Amino acid sequence: MNEVLRRAMYDANLTDLDLSAQLEVDPKTVRNWMHGRIPHRRTRDALTRLLGVDEDVIWPRSLRAENVHPAEVAGVYPRRTSISSLNWLSFYEAATSEIGILAYSALFLAEDARVVRLLIEKSRTVRIRIALGAPESMNVVERGAEEEIGEAMSAKIRNSLALLRPLLIQDGVKLRLHDTVLYNSMYRSDDQLLVNQHAYGIPAAQSPVFHYRQSVDSEMFDSYLTSFEAVWSRGQDRSVI
Repeated sequence: MNEVLRRAMYDANLTDLDLSAQLEVDPKTVRNWMHGRIPHRRTRDALTRLLGVDEDVIWPRSLRAENVHPAEVAGVYPRRTSISSLNWLSFYEAATSEIGILAYSALFLAEDARVVRLLIEKSRTVRIRIALGAPESMNVVERGAEEEIGEAMSAKIRNSLALLRPLLIQDGVKLRLHDTVLYNSMYRSDDQLLVNQHAYGIPAAQSPVFHYRQSVDSEMFDSYLTSFEAVWSRGQDRSVI
């Protein structure tokens, strides 16, 4: 039990229900804080303002340093190839409302017939949005040069578009082509997000992937979703290939 937090709540005449209403979080989340979990920085700032107590009093720096693994981080993979085809199937099988793909080519998914069939089935009940790189865009050309594969990057995108055609013609699927610099690729299944990091000169398949789960107190997940929506809003609608 965080006795300092409990005392600060008592002195401020605030209950866990009061804090949950003020901060727009679940009462269980507040009780988790009282039992030792440390909120994210944004929430800590709002909470300490409500209580009128300095953050270092409630959560000393030494304690915060011990709690360096955010709850929204569900896992980390050293490279994208560490995620098996069955893992990808399970990931998208769990979706009930939203599937999102943001990449340059996502060819590894397009080449997996089982994943494509699953997405076709899901498109009947789930909104699917796919944003791929415009094959002739400058950023796609530069990415090909960075990975030393030249025009193969544009060819990979065209290959994906051809392989994904049975999916892209479904009513519940939207496709856009973008010309943005991708700092990472994103793969969403409802409140789960796989973020494939991009590093200069390193193929995405060999770069780390972070697995996030959305919660009422998540920050990184929400930031990545904002980025996804920004790229999506700039993309060119290509409903028909």
